[in-house]
Amino acid sequence: MSPSVRRRPLAAALLASTTCLGLLTACGGSADTGTGSSGSSGSQASAGGGSFPVALTNAWGRTEVKEKPVRVATVSDGDTAIALALGLVPVITPDVEDGDLVAEYKQRAITKLGEKRLRTYDDTDGTDYEAIAAEEPDVILGVNTWDMDTDYAKLSPIAPVVTFADKKQSDTLTWQERLRTAAKALGLTEKADAVIAANEKTLKDAAAAHPEFEGKTYTYSVVHPEQITYMSYADQDPGVFEQLGLVKHPRSKDYSANKNGVSLENLDELESDVLLMTYPFGDEGLLSASELETNKLFRSLDVVKGKHFAVVPSENTLASAIAYPDALSAPWVVENLTPILAKAVAGR
Repeated sequence: MSPSVRRRPLAAALLASTTCLGLLTACGGSADTGTGSSGSSGSQASAGGGSFPVALTNAWGRTEVKEKPVRVATVSDGDTAIALALGLVPVITPDVEDGDLVAEYKQRAITKLGEKRLRTYDDTDGTDYEAIAAEEPDVILGVNTWDMDTDYAKLSPIAPVVTFADKKQSDTLTWQERLRTAAKALGLTEKADAVIAANEKTLKDAAAAHPEFEGKTYTYSVVHPEQITYMSYADQDPGVFEQLGLVKHPRSKDYSANKNGVSLENLDELESDVLLMTYPFGDEGLLSASELETNKLFRSLDVVKGKHFAVVPSENTLASAIAYPDALSAPWVVENLTPILAKAVAGR
């Protein structure tokens, strides 16, 4: 799936996800983060564990973090999630959620760290360099943004910028790789490993608690303005559904990132043991939830008649959190998704 980049409005985020839906693992394989130190390879490991200075090679040059950072600024929602997951309250973040609509799992983390809300800047016109500079950050996290090509030259004079080693990695790094890259610069590698292990345990425990999920085929589809999109295509990376025990339907091999539209005449393509839909565009989608769910062909599907069909809500950010996983979201996604799956598998 696409990385947890600056979180745009949900509809726009899920529109972008037609080409890359990473669920809880993100698309793309492991990649060299380009993180190193000014010393030998042995000192690179110790630097990542908390020794400074730390030098990081990125797509625009080389950044040196001379001392353990205390004041951290972020330029995307995913970077904010990284800071919070590592136990840091950013000194400033983009107001990607229009002030009041804060994802529940993020608010939980903010509250746990003793804050009510984060200090933000208006990112309507992009990154506010002056607002970031005014907070005098020790480091700026930018490992989850698509705007670094524009931002780097203006951010680097303010503070060391932690970002990816190759421009292509803006789309390909997993949230785990991004977390580890940031953690090396912050001297919090052990904390990052603990966060990753805790998220993995959450998923394993949930799968163990629901053995009925094991081996059930699923189809996940999003109603976009121009089409119904077959999101669970064959070469899509395994994500939260599969980590919980489900498997893609054999028909998924007929779909790909570039061939993922399902016409109203071919709604039987959605047939599976479990069918999951989401409607992030509401009335601006190709058709509304009521229009699809009263469609005669849709109602004739075995999965629908057997009540193995469920809607993944978008209004509470669950669909977005599935599409754009980050270092904070896994426990909350599991908490909210497993009851939906349990009802669908049981036919309730």
